[in-house]
Amino acid sequence: MTQQISSMVITHTKASIEEMEKAWHGDIEYVLKSLYSHEYVYECAVLKTCNRVEVYVVSPKASSVLFHFAKDMGASSHIVEFYDHEDSLKHLLRLASGLESMIVGEDQILGQIKDLYTTAKNVGTIGPALDTAFSKAIQVGKKARTETRINKGSVSIGSAAVDLADEILGGLTGKNILVIGTGEMGTLVARALAHKDMDVVYLANRTFETAKQLAEEIGGDAVLFDNIDECIRNADVVICATAAPHFVLRKSTIEKAMDDRNKELLLIDIATPRDIEPEISEIEHVKLHNIDSLRRINEKNMEMRRGEAKKVDALIEEEFELLNTQYKRQKADGLISQLYGQVHNVREREKQRAINRLSSYHTIGDIESEVLDDLTHSIVNKILAEPTKMLRKAAENDEDELMDTASRLFNLDNKK
Repeated sequence: MTQQISSMVITHTKASIEEMEKAWHGDIEYVLKSLYSHEYVYECAVLKTCNRVEVYVVSPKASSVLFHFAKDMGASSHIVEFYDHEDSLKHLLRLASGLESMIVGEDQILGQIKDLYTTAKNVGTIGPALDTAFSKAIQVGKKARTETRINKGSVSIGSAAVDLADEILGGLTGKNILVIGTGEMGTLVARALAHKDMDVVYLANRTFETAKQLAEEIGGDAVLFDNIDECIRNADVVICATAAPHFVLRKSTIEKAMDDRNKELLLIDIATPRDIEPEISEIEHVKLHNIDSLRRINEKNMEMRRGEAKKVDALIEEEFELLNTQYKRQKADGLISQLYGQVHNVREREKQRAINRLSSYHTIGDIESEVLDDLTHSIVNKILAEPTKMLRKAAENDEDELMDTASRLFNLDNKK
């Protein structure tokens, strides 16, 4: 019997950025190994992004495992959702298609799911149940983006940050922009900015060569990380997107920069954990926005993409049914595999017995052995063809009683 998938989900829909930060400890591999070491966890996968923490497990005691995991994380009960098998699958398909993202239809989440899947496989925590689920989710995510227009417009937190700056300033024409961090999120910001008519884009990163390469790609200027104070004095907008575990911009830095200028400064922090010290918002003529501010961008996109989201919903329902059928067939495939293995062991023993008996009368050559092998193989396959068909049909129709009867009749393990 195929094991059931359960999940625990913390997302931007219920949790603030502060709550999200508190609900995560360690890196992905550490969390995977910690979960997998649990006696009742047979498979597991973890997804961590700037606005979600999700845990998927295959376990006979999933409710208890996930509840205690959430408790150990220190996650408040009002921000955690627990899903059973079917809801976990539907959520995963919606997630891969971009329907659960803050920016509906964004492409970045699909790459993040692929990375999570690869990491979990490399660590060794993915088994047949999660392998089927994530393979299907990735396939559906690609299909949603090729068969609908769900990912047109602002399709990432990075591009939404640029749209937010554009909206607040009434356009970015002639503005000076500083992007701190040129990793995955910073790159998305920089590429979104490349399509705007600005005065100059400065890119700063602790590894100067990385900043330089991205600057050449978008036609901006790379600056040394140690020189960002000077850039801040001249910037109209600063967008922070580093992976630093501490604040990159502190209140004292911005206070000093504001002493030497006579125009407002817009700061947008899209990092998790945050790059910008929250107290900076207290400084006069400084506007600070973080990921929570991007909810407004999402609302606009949701309105624009409502029609496309309906198309994706229909696609997901169709694919969910196919996935369910696939899982049901797997319930039968486990029994069928055991049955074939059991009968083929008998076939092999009896074939060898026949060869030994015949060998006592005359020499048995390769051709005779091959004929006997083909004969016994064919007999087994013909005998098992109808039971195989009936078991698969029973699984698809949820006829568990017939499956149980077959497992008892042939002494098979219906839990595999």
